[in-house]
Amino acid sequence: MGTDILTIRDMSIHYDTPRGTLKALRHVNVNVPKGKIIGVVGESGCGKSTLISSIIRLLAPNADMASGSITFDGKELYDLSEDEMRGLRGTDISMVFQDPMQTHNPVLTIGRQMTDIQYRDDKTAEQKKARAVEMLTQVGIPDPEARLEQYPHEFSGGMRQRIAIAMALMARPKLLIADEPTTALDATLEVQIIKRLEELQADIGCSILFISHHLGVIAELCDEVVVMYAGEVVEQGSVREVFHSPQHPYTKALLECDPGHIKKKTRNLPTIPGEIPNLVDVPPGCAFAARCPRVFDECHTKRPAWTQIKDGQHALCHLAAKESVQ
Repeated sequence: MGTDILTIRDMSIHYDTPRGTLKALRHVNVNVPKGKIIGVVGESGCGKSTLISSIIRLLAPNADMASGSITFDGKELYDLSEDEMRGLRGTDISMVFQDPMQTHNPVLTIGRQMTDIQYRDDKTAEQKKARAVEMLTQVGIPDPEARLEQYPHEFSGGMRQRIAIAMALMARPKLLIADEPTTALDATLEVQIIKRLEELQADIGCSILFISHHLGVIAELCDEVVVMYAGEVVEQGSVREVFHSPQHPYTKALLECDPGHIKKKTRNLPTIPGEIPNLVDVPPGCAFAARCPRVFDECHTKRPAWTQIKDGQHALCHLAAKESVQ
């Protein structure tokens, strides 16, 4: 545990809905080592947003942590008071949100916003402004001192996302949570943002939990990857092992749907047949059984065990468990 900045153990998050209890996350285990970048991938509805909200303790009013624990830098987050948790957000734990066009206050200059978020620091106004200029320089904003006087609408989407990263890293956090920060950007800007994140992470030495649909970004940026499906972690391991030797059928199907894997011209992009199961009435066996091409009887009746395939790579799959024994 001493090597992990964040440890999530057996966490289940439920939502109280008119249709019944929605089991958004079930028995989730995730480790984020110090100084590493961990990617989280999965379809929409797999639980990525709930995972983030549970870490920063900003769950919806109808949410309940049914089981488990979240330990950050040796502290159990759900044992902290609201004031103590508020003290962690923006300092030890920072976040970059998905849509750069909605991140900033449209009626305040960028300089005002970047100095305002330093309200915890015992510095003069000039020192805070100098710090803002320094961070804009680090994320590649040209003529940063003059740009401080401009409003968000005067920047492109790519520049706004760079500014959001600068603001998140201003306090030199121990953990940065990046919630699909490149989704709204074109391919060229995406590469620039990824490169800048790598450089800043190496400079600051923080850990990053990087949420994305884009498998290519995960492969380029991350050290390890967590694959989620229907509220569960179904596979976890190093990027190299998971991408080159996926052990869960869902991971394999997800990789096959990546346009980067298509070798021949086609009018139809590959998809995974079927739909995510109803999380109000979760099936008793494997959640992926109804869509799995390699399903067998046990998959419908018994929940698979979390199985170590090789050092550092695990999968939640009956088939993977059987093959690892052979």
